[in-house]
Amino acid sequence: MRHVVIDEGSAGQRLDNFLLRELKGVPKTHVYRVIRAGEVRVNKGRAQADTRLELGDDVRIPPVRLPERVEAPREFVPAREFPVLFEDDHLLAVNKPAGVAVHGGSGVSFGVIEQLRQARPEAKFLELVHRLDKETSGLLLIAKKRSALVALQEQFRERETGKTYAALVWGDWAENKKVIDVALLKFTGSDGERWVRAVENSHDPQADQAKRSISLVKVAERLQGASLLDVTIKTGRTHQIRVHLAHAGHSIVGDPKYGDFEANRAIARGALRFDRMFLHAKRLRFIHPGSNAEIELLAPLPPECAKLVADLSLSSQ
Repeated sequence: MRHVVIDEGSAGQRLDNFLLRELKGVPKTHVYRVIRAGEVRVNKGRAQADTRLELGDDVRIPPVRLPERVEAPREFVPAREFPVLFEDDHLLAVNKPAGVAVHGGSGVSFGVIEQLRQARPEAKFLELVHRLDKETSGLLLIAKKRSALVALQEQFRERETGKTYAALVWGDWAENKKVIDVALLKFTGSDGERWVRAVENSHDPQADQAKRSISLVKVAERLQGASLLDVTIKTGRTHQIRVHLAHAGHSIVGDPKYGDFEANRAIARGALRFDRMFLHAKRLRFIHPGSNAEIELLAPLPPECAKLVADLSLSSQ
């Protein structure tokens, strides 16, 4: 029998989720069985699976026999810090480079969050508040307390955050094209990969499965053969900006999935040598979970993106 006192990292969590984390390897059915049997106690009393744990609660966990299994060798995760844009006791905002996943999975061994945990072994709690595509650079929020995670994710769910991206697209974006309100549908392609497509026609056989998606677009700068856009998303769908802009006839420079492959190849191999997707999370506005103050964070363009804009700007003069 052991007792665990709930700290800030676990406060606010459901009892069942807490136990599943504490008793890794124990079948889910067994965890729920010991809860129903009253073998798990919170402050000496019986508790339900959905009981919310509070700071300082004493949780009594009964002895549980783990099934014998051969542990697979763990892959080495290097410790790595990322450029910090904001940090306090509640949260951390970093400037994620392009080409780095935010977390491991789907063929990726590790990402930003795993590397940060290795770099900060003393941190009791580090969790992603939201996600960015591997190819996208820019602002990424990480919660340092469960209460901050819950509060911030609620803001993201309710679309109470301001998220603006810098996107460089091929061609001359029309000044009057300011709102893209086109539904999006996720699907798995014949290659086994996850894809997203625009659904504009109500007669589309899958129209009822598509989700309404809204992006606001503003031209920041007109360049030689391209337009630098500020895109603010009012919904947070998978690949939303990439598919919306490509559907409008102006794919993002360097987009390996929905882009103009010939133009991307030319700019990567030519004099400009630009070989990434030009999509950067540049601005994020939210209410601080501790102080309730409005916070606005800005992430400067990465050097390779700033250089490309400067080169195309000179070419257009």
